[in-house]
Amino acid sequence: MAANRIVRVVKGRRPKVVVIGGGTGLPVVLNSLRKEDANITAIVTVADDGGSSGIIRNYINVVPPGDIRNVLASLSDLPSPELEVFQHRFKSDDDFFSGHALGNLIIAALSEMTPNIFDAVQELSKMMRIDGNVFPASNTKLTLNAEFTDGTTLSGEHEITHSGKHVKKVWVTNSDNPEDEPKTLLPVLASIMQADVVVLGPGSLFTSILPNLMIKQLGEAVKQTPAEVVYICNIMTQIGETEGFTDADHVKVLDDHLGANFVDTVLVNTRPIPKGYMDRKKYDEYINQVEPDFESLRKMGCKVISDDFLKLRDHGAFHDGDKIAHEILNLAFQTGNRKNEVR
Repeated sequence: MAANRIVRVVKGRRPKVVVIGGGTGLPVVLNSLRKEDANITAIVTVADDGGSSGIIRNYINVVPPGDIRNVLASLSDLPSPELEVFQHRFKSDDDFFSGHALGNLIIAALSEMTPNIFDAVQELSKMMRIDGNVFPASNTKLTLNAEFTDGTTLSGEHEITHSGKHVKKVWVTNSDNPEDEPKTLLPVLASIMQADVVVLGPGSLFTSILPNLMIKQLGEAVKQTPAEVVYICNIMTQIGETEGFTDADHVKVLDDHLGANFVDTVLVNTRPIPKGYMDRKKYDEYINQVEPDFESLRKMGCKVISDDFLKLRDHGAFHDGDKIAHEILNLAFQTGNRKNEVR
């Protein structure tokens, strides 16, 4: 075992880490947890309706595959050439396939060949040699709905994020049968209840994290799990979602949506982004760094782990996945030992 790695075994087993979310931040953390040999389950949002995922969702009537594709790639043991083919996105001058990632099409094809999206992802997980589990948050397409601070409402993630308004609250509905309550699956619930750590984020608060928690069964499981519930606070605030938010404001939104103070630990970056480093045109959805409010976090019952979690690349600000993984596994080890002592 490398000297710089933390102890990875909880009473003779790999620590069980469940990561819930979507978007580009999720694979960063999963990649680092995989390097540390954690027992990973990724629970991925199925409410995305933008880009290639949205087009496939509308034309083929399947759960949007984009976030699932990226998570599968981050946990795959396939050699690099095969992964590059899976992640390849066709150029804009390829009229028929323009903008589509090959992996999205493969997931859509397997969805037609198997009874449902859950089974399709499990089959593809075997093909891609996934070390861990990738679970769609639901077996059916979900629509994200939002109420804005001006009292108006909209449906659809793409419409919500491009509305130019400020989100107040969100909820999800069954896309094909709006009268049916959205449901998750037993393996999803079991993974949450059996975890040492349940991680929320990093990702857009209202459009990547909350769509999962708004599935009632899933949200209840996160509130009831004996696992440590960890929120990875975003580095930057986002237009229309978290403008002017502190780290405590992020957690308050989570608590308000689930009706309980359920977050145990918050990971907060304290390193400032160098002035003028950010490419504001390329990362135009981000505004300012999230301000710390540790006192309010502690009043909500949260422990705070603050450190330099910042990774600068491509003139953008990202989480340092390795440092985040280190803290998550420390918490997993502590929680796993506590649960064993109780037994």
